[in-house]
Amino acid sequence: MSYNFDIIGVWSLVIMTLSILSYLYGDNPFYKAAEHIFVGVSAGYIFAITWWDQVWPNLFGRLFPDYVKAGFEFDGLYIIPLILGLFMLFRLIPSLSWLARISIGYIVGMAAGLKIYVFVNSNILMQIKNSSINFDGSIWSILNQFLVLIGVISGLVYFFFSKEHKGTIGKISKIGIYFLMIKFGASFGFAVMGRISLLIGRFEDLIKYSSEQFYFATPIIFIIMIVVLFIWSTQNDNKEKTN
Repeated sequence: MSYNFDIIGVWSLVIMTLSILSYLYGDNPFYKAAEHIFVGVSAGYIFAITWWDQVWPNLFGRLFPDYVKAGFEFDGLYIIPLILGLFMLFRLIPSLSWLARISIGYIVGMAAGLKIYVFVNSNILMQIKNSSINFDGSIWSILNQFLVLIGVISGLVYFFFSKEHKGTIGKISKIGIYFLMIKFGASFGFAVMGRISLLIGRFEDLIKYSSEQFYFATPIIFIIMIVVLFIWSTQNDNKEKTN
């Protein structure tokens, strides 16, 4: 007897998709189950990928190169991240949870030291450089750079709260509001467009899996969910009335 595991995957995909979309009806058991499954599977997947792709070869591969055989040579300094990692696990033991603060302090300090140059370079220096005007370019390039400069200055003036926004300062800050609203609107539109494209993809899959080839997965599961949700909502209404 042969089993078609692709059909099992298709039916699971349809169940999860419809369960998430069932939140449009309200918080219900289908949505809660799909939410818990998604969080659990994501956590397990990330743990497995992190362990086998990062921790096992990069840490144990350097401490035990003959056993792991990851292509690294022995490096005793990697005993330090091993100890810090074990300290993080001590948060599960109340009496030893204070040891985790050492690891957390090291992570925060190291991240701050490594990232400060990146943030200063990308968020400050590059922003200042991109706000300058290069008069050697074409007229359209100069106008575009000039528009960017106006947006940067007016946006900064809008967030300058040490002086009341009246007179010239008020007019410049009002221009900054227009630039900010255009930016927020474009970002929101881009985000919605991306989400809509994902939704279209999910609907295309649901339509595809409605065929006989996949044993009418979408309509059958959809009808079963409607019946179950109807029974569930009826029972909840009866409980509320009795209470």
